[in-house]
Amino acid sequence: MVSLMNLDEVLKGIPESHVLASADGKDFCFTSVTTDSRSVKEMSLFVPLIGENQNGHKYVPQAVEKGARVILINKSEYDSSSSVYDSLLESNKGLFFVLVENTLHALQSLAAAYVEKFPNLIKIGITGSSGKTTTKEMIVSVLKQKYFVVYTQGNFNSETGLPLSVFNIRKEHQVGVFEMGMNRVDEIGEISAVLKAKYAVITNIGTAHIGILGSQKNIAIEKRKIFNFIPSDGVAFIPAEDEFKDFLGENVKGTVTYYGTSVPMSNSSAQFIKDCGLEGTVFKFENEVIYLKNPGVYNYRNALAACAVGKALGLSASQVKAGLERFETPSGRMETKDVVLKTGVKITLIKDCYNANPDSVLNVLDFCSSIDNVGSKIFVLGDMLELGEKSAQEHARVTSKAIKAKPGLLILIGEEMKSGYEEALRVGFVNTKYIPSHDEQSIQEAAENILNFAKDGDVVLLKASHGIALERLIPVILKEVE
Repeated sequence: MVSLMNLDEVLKGIPESHVLASADGKDFCFTSVTTDSRSVKEMSLFVPLIGENQNGHKYVPQAVEKGARVILINKSEYDSSSSVYDSLLESNKGLFFVLVENTLHALQSLAAAYVEKFPNLIKIGITGSSGKTTTKEMIVSVLKQKYFVVYTQGNFNSETGLPLSVFNIRKEHQVGVFEMGMNRVDEIGEISAVLKAKYAVITNIGTAHIGILGSQKNIAIEKRKIFNFIPSDGVAFIPAEDEFKDFLGENVKGTVTYYGTSVPMSNSSAQFIKDCGLEGTVFKFENEVIYLKNPGVYNYRNALAACAVGKALGLSASQVKAGLERFETPSGRMETKDVVLKTGVKITLIKDCYNANPDSVLNVLDFCSSIDNVGSKIFVLGDMLELGEKSAQEHARVTSKAIKAKPGLLILIGEEMKSGYEEALRVGFVNTKYIPSHDEQSIQEAAENILNFAKDGDVVLLKASHGIALERLIPVILKEVE
């Protein structure tokens, strides 16, 4: 069994670390890395983290019992409970504790050292206020047509998620595509230092997390840190329609490539052909006509980002076409299906409730406003979280946009949506139902409203932040659930 890193590499990767080993500690080895004691398996490296409400060090004994063989330990934690840790070393063979100043920073440093073991890996980073995961998955689908790709699984894109993701790199991989998210100042900067991407994509600068960072300019300052390590032969991919496009491109050492609907074909090799509504978009890339089945102009922009990356990495137009036409929408993100309600009514369901911020909500409402040849539109909008003092203003803004799309029924769910309901009352939009909570009873109430109103041919949109769990509506309203 080959360890992901040997002991010398670990000690070199984490400055000022110190190792303690069981008496027979000869075979230093770990084959996976986790911060969750529940996912520890034989030969894991376990990293106990300290948060506001939890200290992972209390799970070290369980991690050892489940098979963890290398564990990072805060020196202060060891000093305060040395007898506990010494006892674990005495009673377990092949166990190593690596004492560090801070387990989170040590994980990041170790991940950065691990990435450096693969100098030939083409590293790509992706960030943005919305559309990160969809764009990442499109890029991965395209690049798989030529390369062996490792990439972020799910939403492992945070200060811990990105470091854990890079430990999936193996020597056979040619390209690594990693998503980067943020919930605080300099989180992008920290995880960019782990990956040191040669190519990096920003999807947009919106208002997600504006309650934490204060302004869109501050968000742009943080997001562009993904370009910090781009070398002179690297590329920064920037959305041409974003108001911060020039700011994002400042001081980039590599090439700046703009992508988007406003970029002429002479630069992008892409040309829009037709918006097919719920059926997606048709466009041309070089000499290939591409049928993108994911609806909405924002998904078309995501596809243009994938085209730009594919072009930069030497893919042919036919390979780009194959990747985009094989692309499947990530779960919970603009999933569009024809379904049958429990009442026997046939509708189109747009499930976009993995997450929500004002930009993503406005995007999907723009799309819903544009579709025709359908029955009534039923919008179920839940709270958008982490908006801070701008929450009331933003919820009122998206409600105003929803009303302009002329839904037959507008259902607003959650405490933050109260300002949206007040906006509906202000403009006299009577087809509004406000449900102040998002508990199970509230879900049942929303479902009853949908079932009582919907007719054949209607379109139902579900959109809210992940914390609202709006997907709970689906088994309540559908006749059959996959």
